[in-house]
Amino acid sequence: MAKIEILAPAGGYDSVVAAVRSGADAVYVGEKRFSARASAKNFSDEELRHAVAYCHVHGVKVYVTLNTLVFDEEFEALAAAIRAAAEADADALIVQNMGVARLARQIAPELPLHASTQMSVHTASGVQALCKMGFKRVVLAREMSREEIKKAAKLPIELEVFVHGALCMSVSGQCYFSAMLGSRSGNRGACAQTCRLPFSVNSQKGGYALSLKDNSLIPHLADMQAIGIASAKIEGRMKRPEYVAAAVRACVEQRDFGFITDQTAAQLRGVFSRTGFTDGYYTGKRGAGMFGTRTRDDVVSADEKLLAQIRQGYKDEYSHIPLSGSFSAKIGERAALTLTDGAHTVAVFSECKAEPAQKVALTAEKCRFQLGKTGGTAYLLDAVSINIEEALSLPLAALNTMRREALEQMNRLRANRHHYQINNITIQAPEPYRPSARTTRVRIPKTKIGKGFRACEIVFVPLFSDTREWERLQQEGYPLGVEIPRGMFGREEQIERQLRRAGEAGVTHALCQNIGAVYVAKQLGFVLHGGFGLNLCNTYDLLWAEETGLADVELSLELTFERIDRLGGSIGRGIVSYGYLPLMLCRNCPAKSIGLDCKTCKNNSKMTDRKGKRFLLRCDGNSTEVLNCVPLYIAEKEISKLSTSFRVLRFTVENYVENVENAWEINDFSMLKDNFTRGLYKRGVL
Repeated sequence: MAKIEILAPAGGYDSVVAAVRSGADAVYVGEKRFSARASAKNFSDEELRHAVAYCHVHGVKVYVTLNTLVFDEEFEALAAAIRAAAEADADALIVQNMGVARLARQIAPELPLHASTQMSVHTASGVQALCKMGFKRVVLAREMSREEIKKAAKLPIELEVFVHGALCMSVSGQCYFSAMLGSRSGNRGACAQTCRLPFSVNSQKGGYALSLKDNSLIPHLADMQAIGIASAKIEGRMKRPEYVAAAVRACVEQRDFGFITDQTAAQLRGVFSRTGFTDGYYTGKRGAGMFGTRTRDDVVSADEKLLAQIRQGYKDEYSHIPLSGSFSAKIGERAALTLTDGAHTVAVFSECKAEPAQKVALTAEKCRFQLGKTGGTAYLLDAVSINIEEALSLPLAALNTMRREALEQMNRLRANRHHYQINNITIQAPEPYRPSARTTRVRIPKTKIGKGFRACEIVFVPLFSDTREWERLQQEGYPLGVEIPRGMFGREEQIERQLRRAGEAGVTHALCQNIGAVYVAKQLGFVLHGGFGLNLCNTYDLLWAEETGLADVELSLELTFERIDRLGGSIGRGIVSYGYLPLMLCRNCPAKSIGLDCKTCKNNSKMTDRKGKRFLLRCDGNSTEVLNCVPLYIAEKEISKLSTSFRVLRFTVENYVENVENAWEINDFSMLKDNFTRGLYKRGVL
């Protein structure tokens, strides 16, 4: 059984050192321009080369995050960042964007790709899809249970699981809260952590309905290793080096010895927590016990005394790489030192020749002692055979110089592992898309539909609705499609069965909001429509979608009109032009923060922020969407100027849907008045 990798976060070089000296097997670092933790220090090209070299000398891997949404005008800089990572000899890129993955393969085809948790992969089907696309590893969604992870682990691809650190309330990659409220996009690394603010459920004051305790699955490491998880990931690129050291040490102790020492456990609790830790997602025990905030006691526990104690544990260089070799010297000749780490061999010679001893001869013991002074380096002199002529003299300074030169050569050999092929790719401005016609589509929460919707191109109804209604609606002339749930956790088999029923009922169109849904629907022969949950936001994304077999796509909610008009590719594309947009997709319902369950909630809860704004919660029994407090509304006259082929009216909670006889009547919908938002189409995101 392979040992599970301990993967540490590093927001800066100090954290790299703390991770390596505490025993991490790998670190992940952020590139300055395209990191989902933009507030971390992150790494310039030169700093990245330095960090990778240091880690590789110690036998530690480095994964570089390029895990944000990237717009077309940023692709020149993105190409430079990919080249910099390959030139620095990074062991993999962690990406969110399919367009980024596509470009990375063109520039550095040998550089492995890891699918970021920002891809929202939470099913075995999603893992299978990425496996077929050539990804080496998938970072699973934090919300998956043990059984769901175990199912995914049967596939021939590495899996990475978050085992310690902060938990976002939303599934990663599916949160638009910070972006919609203040243009600070979590998908762009600029999250304002809106979820840590006070939110009450059903007018109960003083609540933090979107703030979860920190995740800690460290006690489950042996179980995950047995399941076949490749990497145990620690969250925290924005946290201090002392936190990194404490978390790494706890993971190493648990993995290697089966327990965590009391001292390490106390350090881990003290350095950062939110009223303790939770393993609720892994164990399937979701509910009120998972919620928590950072209290004053949590803050003061991380005092300087504790931090100094943790720093003491990694103040010295980690000397752990065994070297063996030989040393020989003869009178009248230059001495020779050969060292090997088992994979690399170096040989150096003394500048001066050995001479007959005048007083004290060099002994084998003295020679071995001098050569063994490897403190301050990554190395331990394990076994060196000494072959020296009797009555020989050689200055100790010469031995020291030989040792230093040999170790420096060994550093250079160990630092550069891969020698990637790197291609020069020219980023050309795409030919803008020109639609031949524009249509209207609707997404409705029920199968009771106004007659006017027959004029729509497609009417998407929930996948889990009455199959008899599907047949009736089609007989009455409605162009029907089904929307696969955004949250597919643990119900892939149900979804596949229901899709088969839809196919048998004559439904041929499927709206897919994640990679797993695309894979399942494609296998069953549906016409594929990409939803906004895929976060497609650049021309390379659209080229990927077309190559994958999607008929058309809903564009990212975070694109401006200007960026939409500059997109290339020939695939059809549209925007959501009306609807209470889902700001979060949650596995643990906010209503559970006050002890409600589905029976008592009855899908009728709402959440209130500190300004009195109300956000409706809509649950399908598996996942919950937090809807915006006001609907999005873009007038038809604005859409008519866009380079798009369709618009989407996304109905969710409206009790007047059946009375809208024609979809285009939304343009004059008097009930909106001024109580609506234009989303991010005008103001954009950071």
